[in-house]
Amino acid sequence: MATVGMVLAVAGTLIQREIVDYRPILIAAAIGAMIGGSMAIFMPMTKMPERIALSHAFGALAAGLVGTAEYYALSTSLSTFTAAALMFEVLLGFLTFTGSLMAFGKLQGILPSRPSVFPGQNMVNLALFTAAVLTAVRLILAPTSWLFLVLISLSLVFGVLLVVPIGGADMPTVISLLNSYAGLSGAAMGFVLGNKALIIAGALDGASGFLLSIIMSRAMNRSFRNVLFGAFGQVDVAAGATGESEQRPVHAAAPDEAAMLLESAQDVIIVPGYGMAVAQAQHRIKELADALVRNGTQVRYAIHPVAGRMPGHMNVLLAEADVPYDQIVDMDEINRDFAQTDVALVIGANDVTNPAARTQTDSPIYGMPILDVSAARTIMVIKRGMSPGFSGVENELYHLDKTLMLFGDAKNVATDVLRELPRTTTPVGARPTDRTDE
Repeated sequence: MATVGMVLAVAGTLIQREIVDYRPILIAAAIGAMIGGSMAIFMPMTKMPERIALSHAFGALAAGLVGTAEYYALSTSLSTFTAAALMFEVLLGFLTFTGSLMAFGKLQGILPSRPSVFPGQNMVNLALFTAAVLTAVRLILAPTSWLFLVLISLSLVFGVLLVVPIGGADMPTVISLLNSYAGLSGAAMGFVLGNKALIIAGALDGASGFLLSIIMSRAMNRSFRNVLFGAFGQVDVAAGATGESEQRPVHAAAPDEAAMLLESAQDVIIVPGYGMAVAQAQHRIKELADALVRNGTQVRYAIHPVAGRMPGHMNVLLAEADVPYDQIVDMDEINRDFAQTDVALVIGANDVTNPAARTQTDSPIYGMPILDVSAARTIMVIKRGMSPGFSGVENELYHLDKTLMLFGDAKNVATDVLRELPRTTTPVGARPTDRTDE
């Protein structure tokens, strides 16, 4: 629906009489189509959060550049209202551009996912933002070319410093908030250009992104102030940062042991997380679940609102694997069922299953709603190693006596477990139409 709406909006814009030469527009459209097409083809579903961050960056840069062009073309004839909208557009556009690039870098691993902080950082950020706002007010009252460049520079720097002190655990909320900023910048651009489609689309984008950020913050029991200024995501010194997690005992299991427990289970809840996304294991997990269902096991998927790196990340991956919708259950609905569950199978989900969120008042994630995996009779965790999640907090779930750790790539481990199940299950890699019961 959004694509159809934008096609109509662009087509309506291109038939305006103000256009004097279509050649540069067609060249720009071709370049944009090549970039967008490449992103769509070569960036897998597991990289969807990174793609969204880049899309925000490009959209915000477009708004900032259009605002810059309009300022230098019309600075002497702008009304006070239009000038204010233009300054708002440029400020939000350029800070969202660099902020989204920082978010992309953290998600991609180019930048450290841990917060990059220094003493007095919040005061520096506040000073930069105040300077940018005062510069914008001065430009509204008296346009000055060199001062406009100062505004752009302040906005770009502020965007960097706004995101780098935020840890990976809060990156989904940050991306949603940056989406809101990009939408508001686009709405302001609509006022500058007199384009009603931009005003409506930008306002919708800005409002929905802001509301989604609120919902996600509540899902993590966090506030915007904590997200933006709390440097959440630093490694917890008391748990894991000193290597303590490697010294505490865990119970490692082999695929044949896991298969035996799954075969005898009557009720299994699968908890997908970012580890499943990284390994692109959703199809193999679906095969494993199908094999259990044919064995008479009830299988459901428990979804945390912020599992992965963006809202709905797990839903997208499970839908791609054709998991039936009636097997996918939200956290609030399924939490009460863990206590009656034979096996909870956790696939790379870390912070959203950590009992410390309920028991350790000094933990950075204390109060965050979690999936009640620890209540299950047996817990199996597929994970590459014992490293903490994005929050930097060691997961107490891994050290419970009833928890079995299956170390390795989620796709490979699921394949090994599937091979160990009885031959009444589907051969590994078989298509749905090839599956037969023996």
